[in-house]
Amino acid sequence: MQQNNGLDKSQMISFGVLCLVLFGFMFYFQNKQSKEEALKAQQQKTEQAKNAVKQTQASNINPNVTPNAIQTANLSNKELNIEFASLGGQVSKVELAEYKAYDRKTDKADLPLNLITKNNSNYGFQFKDKTGKVINTKDLVFAPTVNGNAVTMTANYNGAVIQFIYTLLPKYTLDFKVRTQGLAKITSDNKADFIWNYNVRNLEKGRAQEQSHSEFSYAFNNYKDYDYDGRTTMEEDKETLNWIGVKQQFFASVIEAKTGFTQSKGNQETVEEGEYLKKLNYEGFVQMTGSELNQDFTWYFMPLDLPLLKSYDKNFDEILPLGWSFIGWMNRGFFIPIYNFIASWGLTAGWAIFLLTILVKLILSPIMYKQHKLSAMMRVIRPEIDEANAKFKDADPMKKQQATMEIYRKAGVNQMAGCLPALVQIPIFYALFRFFPNFIDLRGKGFWFAKDLTAYDDLIKLPFKVPFLGDHLSIFALACTVVILIYTVMTSGNMQQPQQEGMPNMKVLMYIFPITFLFFLNTSASGLSWYYFVSNAINILIILVIKYVILDEKKIHAQIQANKEKPKAEGKFQKRMREMMEKAQEQQKVQEKSIKKK
Repeated sequence: MQQNNGLDKSQMISFGVLCLVLFGFMFYFQNKQSKEEALKAQQQKTEQAKNAVKQTQASNINPNVTPNAIQTANLSNKELNIEFASLGGQVSKVELAEYKAYDRKTDKADLPLNLITKNNSNYGFQFKDKTGKVINTKDLVFAPTVNGNAVTMTANYNGAVIQFIYTLLPKYTLDFKVRTQGLAKITSDNKADFIWNYNVRNLEKGRAQEQSHSEFSYAFNNYKDYDYDGRTTMEEDKETLNWIGVKQQFFASVIEAKTGFTQSKGNQETVEEGEYLKKLNYEGFVQMTGSELNQDFTWYFMPLDLPLLKSYDKNFDEILPLGWSFIGWMNRGFFIPIYNFIASWGLTAGWAIFLLTILVKLILSPIMYKQHKLSAMMRVIRPEIDEANAKFKDADPMKKQQATMEIYRKAGVNQMAGCLPALVQIPIFYALFRFFPNFIDLRGKGFWFAKDLTAYDDLIKLPFKVPFLGDHLSIFALACTVVILIYTVMTSGNMQQPQQEGMPNMKVLMYIFPITFLFFLNTSASGLSWYYFVSNAINILIILVIKYVILDEKKIHAQIQANKEKPKAEGKFQKRMREMMEKAQEQQKVQEKSIKKK
């Protein structure tokens, strides 16, 4: 009997219809997304107007805030260049000296990497005086004094002295002490409201990817527990936060309070275009003693490098989103160490990923061998399956299914074994999905036409935007899609066709998968596309080697015949399936009898 390994006319029509439906959904959601973006743009304009009013009010609170009154001070070491502004006595600029930001004009990472600049971050302590007037240190003018690696910012308010003492330390650390004297004469508060507004700057090439990785991060329960929030409002009124941070794709700005923040809350807003990705606002309380604010804090402006994060011993390594539980363990315990070991040989990042892929395939090779052996066994017994289908063509579908399962049982074929490789690869795929866009060692590392393996390659630029694809085509994503399609064609010939009308044709669905994969990979890290291109190319080679060199279908046929002669014990799964079918048949007979009586 001739085997159908391709697509016939009806399958091509089904494939075309499903593609039209798929693209219909894409355009529908794109239109819906455009309306939502327009609404968000209007909300942003309203928010900007409110901010302008707030700024005007702030200048009215303190008429001394004039351009001439504002001074700056600077501290630097090999890791950080920090500027302090006298208005609010706060950090006004933070540059990570050893890193560069992506420049869209030159398509290179050659801009200074500033986490804070152009007033995208402001913070202060707020309390009320005895008349009920709100006082915020953001509105006060401080006088800076530089002494070595320390800056002391001093402000006076109605006889009270407020000092912010900053000391620049190694390991991306800025010690921050708040000291007041005479504040008790002005206020009766026993706690101060710490307010931090932060606009996340676009530093990487992949805007959507960086935006999705920008979120609140925080630790509590004496640094033992960690949580994050990337979408909604933040409410932690029952926990005392040890630190609160704004995480970006590869960097984070974190403030630690020695006595903790209480009654924390925050909100965030996505910015669709421009210099900023998100607007995050945080508010939490710090304790005052005798109405004086004397508290110790620490700022961290740090790259998300796993060894560095672990060295602080403050649960900072949880900021790096490598996945939960087993997924995170795979990245921390396998992919990162193995990649670093291979890269230590002096190889470029792309070739290190190539060897990493080969190593993973070797580890999975026993499972893949079993999968392809199962495929070969199913090819051998296909004539018997087709014969059973023809015999029970007009019979009860349950009987047809029972006959098919009996053939599998006698031949010693376990269909569930074919699911194992897919199940094993799901956590691997998710681990790599987390690994490539978050591993800072790959940031800025190019390979062939991809300038950064943590972002998409866009050698092919489109003159217009395609829904879910954007304005470019990634060559690595296209290449990966092609090899997945070839692999699908090579493996789909063994798939059994639907035996009942109305059942979906799994072959057609398998052909759609590579196309939908293109939409996913086109804006993902090119390192991920390169890995899966190599992985599927190796899969194709393995199939050819197993089919033409390792497996002998004559021997497999002889083994199946020998299996039929042996008494075969019924497995638990097969027994359960048989009992379910028998029960369904009995119910069907009862229904038929009741219908005849009527």
